[in-house]
Amino acid sequence: MKVGIYGASGYAGQDLVEILARHPEVEIVFATSGTYAGEPVPFTNLTYTPPDQVDLSQVEAVFLALPHKESAIVAAKGKAAGIKVIDLSADLRLDDAANYEAWYKIVHPHPELLTDAPYGLVEVNRQKINGVDMVAVPGCYPTATLLGLYPLLQADAIQADTPIIVDAKSGVSGAGRVPKPNTHFVEVFGNLSPYSPGRSHRHISEIEQEIHKLNANAGTLIFTPHLVPIDRGLMSSIYVTLKEGFEDPQSLYEEVYQNEPLVDVLPAGQQATFRHAVRKNNCAISLTPVNGRYLHITSVIDNLRKGAAGQAVQCFNLMMDYPETTGLI
Repeated sequence: MKVGIYGASGYAGQDLVEILARHPEVEIVFATSGTYAGEPVPFTNLTYTPPDQVDLSQVEAVFLALPHKESAIVAAKGKAAGIKVIDLSADLRLDDAANYEAWYKIVHPHPELLTDAPYGLVEVNRQKINGVDMVAVPGCYPTATLLGLYPLLQADAIQADTPIIVDAKSGVSGAGRVPKPNTHFVEVFGNLSPYSPGRSHRHISEIEQEIHKLNANAGTLIFTPHLVPIDRGLMSSIYVTLKEGFEDPQSLYEEVYQNEPLVDVLPAGQQATFRHAVRKNNCAISLTPVNGRYLHITSVIDNLRKGAAGQAVQCFNLMMDYPETTGLI
């Protein structure tokens, strides 16, 4: 299948190129970059093409690793061209344009697209993704957090009106390839810094939206991400209060994820670490019960793989009716 990749020189875009270059059912026709136009595209014999010089009639699907607002504009062009669209930005993730505007402080450029794209968290929404023409790939923090919570939400095992506390940590690549003052080596090395704490990070809107689809009684989300001095990897440490009488979360998680090829529930007593997921396309989960009523969940992914490029390809495989893990394991 002939595909194009927009934003192919960014960190997520580079991982997309690497995965798709070895995908047995895919031929990469173009990879766009305004900054690196004319330079070689790693893992291919292509050179980066300016985004305004590509021809959508040459491809059957496009992957959009673009900033929010820019991505929706290209997605609309892809829809008009009758091709598959896999969007890695935030533009198609929220169900409501007003919610998007409130969190992203801009008017949604194509609100009509919000009804076209299912939320691409495969383990939760697999049936909604099969065969569709457009999909919204979840963000990295939401992926780790929602996969960590999904079995409990589905089983209605979290005590109502108690907070869901998420202490999350991401490698510096999660901030993107464009350098910023707080992501330079001299600022990050030997340091650990929270940012957008409490209720201010944009991913809160996405996480809460999907939590409440699974369980309308879920309590307030308290979410604080941290920047850690590593290149890639993401960990969500999640703290919840269980309903009285719910006693075996380990068995629940093992049952829910037993047939999921890209989710690994670690044996009781083991702890998920970055090494369980970095440069892989899986999510690793460990559980630590605390005093019976409380549970600590550790959910780890590679922010550029299961949190972006790998999950995009997983969605693409479902859209095209390929084996779900093609190119991923």
